[in-house]
Amino acid sequence: MAGSEITGFSIQMTAPFPPAPEQGGFHSLASTHCLDRSHRLSPRSMKILVDADACPVKEEIYKVAWRHEIPVTIVSNSPIRIPAHPLLDRVVVSDGFDAADDWIAERADAASICITADILLADRCLKAGAVVIAPNGKPFTHSSIGAAIATRAIMADWRAGGDQVGGPPPFGKNDRSRFLQALDEAIVRLKRGR
Repeated sequence: MAGSEITGFSIQMTAPFPPAPEQGGFHSLASTHCLDRSHRLSPRSMKILVDADACPVKEEIYKVAWRHEIPVTIVSNSPIRIPAHPLLDRVVVSDGFDAADDWIAERADAASICITADILLADRCLKAGAVVIAPNGKPFTHSSIGAAIATRAIMADWRAGGDQVGGPPPFGKNDRSRFLQALDEAIVRLKRGR
């Protein structure tokens, strides 16, 4: 029997799904957060938070998370279909400006891996101690986020001035492959406490 819990401006929808055959049993979504990366994290203490509205790698996230038995929360402004699996949770927030970003940023911590292409959300998650990866597999880091924010501001100024500015290159097979490798490496690093 599915239920919903109203939490602030979001509606969190959960359902008791049977375990996927490849998992061999039900795993709790409850997580204990460890804020010190010098300690090893168990898969159950880790979590993956996904800025899902325009995320092209949701299927890849599911596969990696299932293999490592890590819970995933898909956060969006409108309902998105997700597979029935005990490690997957969906949160639908209001369509307010940055509502999904706010929800993710409030829950990001050192036991989190955040998946987003949003540079400002990436900055907020990094400040909370999370590992942040873009859908193209490029990690956001403390040393790279400043340049990314500056480039974003310059591009916004050019667009506001009427300049024709190209966007990012089309998402391709190499991006998907790079993302899978980056996510897997981030999980292994968090498990080892690095």
